[in-house]
Amino acid sequence: MLGYLLARAGIDVVVLEKHPDFLRDFRGDTVHPSTLEVMHELGILDEFLELPHQKVTEMVAFIGDQKITPIDLSHLPTQCKFIAFMPQWDFLNFVAQQGQRYPTFKLLMQTQVTDLLYSGDQVTGVKAENEEGVLEIQAKLVVAADGRASVLRDKAGLEVMDLGAPMDALWMSISRLDTDPQETMGRLNAGRMMVMLNRGTYWQCAYIIPKGGFEKLREQGIESLHADMTKLAPFLRSRVKELSDWDDLNLLVVKVDRLRQWYRPGLLCIGDAAHAMSPVGGIGINLAIKDSVAAANILAQPLVEGTLTLNHLKQVQKRRLFPTRVTQRFQVFAQKNIIGKVLADDSGKPTKPPLSMRILNRFPYLRRFPARFLGTGFRLEHVNDYILKRPK
Repeated sequence: MLGYLLARAGIDVVVLEKHPDFLRDFRGDTVHPSTLEVMHELGILDEFLELPHQKVTEMVAFIGDQKITPIDLSHLPTQCKFIAFMPQWDFLNFVAQQGQRYPTFKLLMQTQVTDLLYSGDQVTGVKAENEEGVLEIQAKLVVAADGRASVLRDKAGLEVMDLGAPMDALWMSISRLDTDPQETMGRLNAGRMMVMLNRGTYWQCAYIIPKGGFEKLREQGIESLHADMTKLAPFLRSRVKELSDWDDLNLLVVKVDRLRQWYRPGLLCIGDAAHAMSPVGGIGINLAIKDSVAAANILAQPLVEGTLTLNHLKQVQKRRLFPTRVTQRFQVFAQKNIIGKVLADDSGKPTKPPLSMRILNRFPYLRRFPARFLGTGFRLEHVNDYILKRPK
């Protein structure tokens, strides 16, 4: 996204992707209203929404024996008042195609970054490898957008603050029947938790386990997982055996961390490379898009004019640090006080919804407040006129 925005502003951009395509399962698929608003501002929303997706305007949770609806997105002050569930490979392919409309955008697939290039303390580019061998790419600015296991932030020696996570997640797909519930939902009860995303023909499920608990679960056998999932979602009883082997599941080791400093001369980290997010709320991809927009707004003109300084990189962190901190605090709170307590519950009794959930369920108007947090976050980022009005 940042590459596309900068190329639209007339800046030469090289985007490196280590895989031959974007086809990876169980990446963030929740495109929130804040991201859809950016698409609208760029004039590509209608084309984007022609891609297959599911719209969700309410978030539903089954806690113990009760159905709770804590979030209603239909009143948001945005162009789209829903979350679009879309495979991330479709999202990335679409953004890449938009970037390739501009002659200054270059995408190198199957090209793995291996190291940074320096001149003194100044980062001046990257080393990378592809089928043709080793290559060096010189750049006025290197942006590390290579995720929570970022090679570039490690090579730069940037300090990471670990905020902790009491859980991991097992991602999987299970076929969906027309007789199944329609809602995208969370299911919590007596030591178990599962999130189920309605993807039309299948459920994308995240079964939540205590941090480091995967090996213990494996020792109990796949049948134990089948039984636990059936207790949470009885309508899956006939289909849980589609998960015949542990290879049918994908383990996400949950991290919540943040760089103390997101930059050094010639280098800027954004997205999970700067702040790994919990899957709580499906917020991570949308926070990364906001980072991209903020970075493009601040950096485009200095890059065009050749006046980029370290202070511009500081401005990006300053702009994005507050919403990142607040979002991570919420995620850590939810992990410890809701998810952690559910996973630790061995009473065998049905879990009772917390008071806050019961209030939201009873008073529909109040659902707009968590919807604002989820849908738009603590700071919306709008594409500025410098980018929007640059000559094509």
